[in-house]
Amino acid sequence: MSDENTLWRSQTYALLARLLSAAPDQELLENLAAIEVNEPESPMGKLWLQLTAIAGKSDPQDVNEQYQRLFIGVTHGELIPYSSYYQTGFLMEEPLAELRTDLAKLGLERQEDTAEPEDHIAAECDVMRMILTAEGTPIVSDEEFFKRHLSPWVNDFFNDLKNKNTAEFYRVIGQFGAGFISLESSVYR
Repeated sequence: MSDENTLWRSQTYALLARLLSAAPDQELLENLAAIEVNEPESPMGKLWLQLTAIAGKSDPQDVNEQYQRLFIGVTHGELIPYSSYYQTGFLMEEPLAELRTDLAKLGLERQEDTAEPEDHIAAECDVMRMILTAEGTPIVSDEEFFKRHLSPWVNDFFNDLKNKNTAEFYRVIGQFGAGFISLESSVYR
C-alpha cells in the first residue's frame, strides 16, 4: 500500500471522525464544498462529489439540528453511535472493555473532559487515523483494530445513517462512510 493511499485513508478517517463528533460549522462546509475530486467517475469519487455537493448547499444551523436529532436527542438520538450498542443492544458492554484494552496497548486513554465512551464511532475513526499516521509499527495494527473494533458493527451504523431520509446531510455522510468502509474491508480481506 502506497504512502499516498495511507495518507488518503487517514485523512478520510479524520474527516469522518470530525463529522460524526459534532456538526460542521460554516467554514468546514465551505472547505468540503471546495474539494476538487480527482477521479469523479470512480465509486469513491462519486461519493466525494455527493459530499461536496451537499456541503455546498447545506446551512450550518440545519446540519446542527440534524446532528442533534440523530445523535443527541432529549434522552438519546435516533441513532446510538456506539459499538457496544450495535453489537449487544446495550451501552458499556464487552466491546467497550475490549476496545479499552487495545487503546491501553496503544498508550491511549479517555480524556477526563470527554463525556463520550471510547466506542463512539467518531473516536474509533480517530484511532484508525492515529494508527495509520503513527511512526513505526504500532502494537495494535490498523488491520487488527479494524477487524476487532470497526468491522463487527460499522457497516450497520453507516447503513442506518444513510437511510435517515429526514437528515439529508447525514444521509450523504452515511453513503460516503458506507462506501469508504467497503473499500477498507477489501483492504483487510
